[in-house]
Formats: sequence, structure tokens, C-alpha cells
Amino acid sequence: MSKYREGRIIFWLFLAPALLPFLLVVAIPFLMGIYYSLTDWTAIAGLKANCVGIDNYKNMCGDIAFQYSFLRTFLFTILSVLAVNLVSLTLAVLVTRESRFKNIFRAGFFIPNLIGGLVLGYIWQFIFKSIVPSIGTLLNIPALEDLLILASPGLTLFGLIFAFTWQYAGYIMMIYVAALVNVPGELIEASQIDGANFWQRLKSITIPMIAQAFTITSFLTLVNSFKQYDIIIALTNGGPTEIYKDVTVNSTELLAVHIYNVAFKYNNMAEGQARAIIFFLVLAVVALVQVYVNKKKEVEM
Repeated sequence: MSKYREGRIIFWLFLAPALLPFLLVVAIPFLMGIYYSLTDWTAIAGLKANCVGIDNYKNMCGDIAFQYSFLRTFLFTILSVLAVNLVSLTLAVLVTRESRFKNIFRAGFFIPNLIGGLVLGYIWQFIFKSIVPSIGTLLNIPALEDLLILASPGLTLFGLIFAFTWQYAGYIMMIYVAALVNVPGELIEASQIDGANFWQRLKSITIPMIAQAFTITSFLTLVNSFKQYDIIIALTNGGPTEIYKDVTVNSTELLAVHIYNVAFKYNNMAEGQARAIIFFLVLAVVALVQVYVNKKKEVEM
């Protein structure tokens, strides 16, 4: 046996423990999902799945609830990406400054990321329903006392963004911290000697030097915002309802929750699978475009 052939065999043997689970858990189910999205599959034993072509995709395009969920997901994602990265970068700048307590602050800001989404959702549900009105009563602030964040379709989405940012900002902060500590100290010192203030150093030195971190953090927050499910279930369960194009819809039923409800709550497995395929394609395209744009900006910086 030649050394080349022997090397190829060894290569595939080492790759097999990772490749086989990927094929069994991701690749093959994904291909099966594409097939089932073209049928009337119900997941009921004994019932044969009949091919219906692209009817499931047609029904999806005409579904007002899906259109609303799609738009709300994009709005939630845009606002979440901005909020998480802004808060994370601010925290990272603060905890990288000289302080004897900076490690304690880093750990404290990171801890919310260790809390499960369901638990975190119930925590913030208690805060929004009980703590915020109580603070309004205590401080005699009627606006806070009557603030029903989880009962108002216009405010509930912002409540979700607040809870998501509180959970995820600490994790993204650690990525920014790793980038900030690698910024050459000589550049900072030289700028200080030249008389540059904090904001000038941040704009002209720090941000360009951590451009790669922005690509990573933007991708992570984008993907996680699109896939948000557990916090929504615990905090709002998709509600409250509102009227959109003369149809009653759930104001916080984002795409992940909507797909689950269509498949399991309404028992439309094939339609749910079709929507999941479109969800995957949209997420993949948006993520690739985001990475491409950020990589291009890295070169420009």
C-alpha cells in the first residue's frame, strides 16, 4: 500500500467519529426534511406520505401569520444585534480598564449567560409583572406603575430584546475583551502623547484593531437572534395577540416558535417542515452576507 493511500485511510478514520454523527443527525435529516416538505406527511404511523409538490410552500406564502412572524423576526434580530453588541462593547471597554475588581466584574457580567433560557424567561416575567409596577408604586411613578410590558404588543418585543441582551451580552463581552487586550499598548500610549481623547482613540485605533471581533460577534448574535425560542416560550409564549391585515396574530411568535406551532400544535408537519427549510435558507443567506460585508469592512479599516 502506498504512503498516499495509507495517509488517506488514516485521514478518514480520524474524521469518521465527527463525520458520522454529522451525517446521521444533520445532513440526512435535512435531506429527508426537503422530501417531506413536498408531501402531506403527518408523522402518524401507518399513513403514507403523498407528494403534493410545492403546495406547502404556496400555503406558507399566503399565510398572514407567517408573513407577520417573518417581519417581526427581522425586526427583533436587527434590534437585538445592535443592542447586544453595543452593551457588550461598552462592558468590555469598562472591564479592560485598570481596576482591582475587573475580574469580578467580568465574571458577574458573564453569569447571566449560564442561566437557561426558560429559567431566564420566568425570571424576567416576574420582574416585568411584579417588580416594575412595585417600583412605580414605591416611587409614585404612574408610568411605571401602569406599565404592562408583557400585555402590550408594542412593548413586548422590547421586553424580549431586553431579556435576550441581559443573557447574551456577557458572552459577547468576553470576545470583545479578548480582542481589546490584544490592541498594542504602544499605539494607545502614542495617541495619548499626541493628545487624543478617549473617543478619538476608540474611533481611530481601538475599533479598527478589533474589526475581526465585530465579524464574529455580529455572526453569533445574528444567528442566535433568528433562532430565539426558549426565552419567548417562558416569557410570553408568543403573545399577546394583535390584528395584522385583519387577521389575529401573536405579536412575539417569531419564526422558530411559529414553525414549532405549525408542526406540533396544529399538526401540520409537512407545512412546518417547508417553513423550516425556508427559515434555514434565509438564515444562511443573511449570515453569509453579513460575514462578507464585515470581512470587506475589515480590509477597509
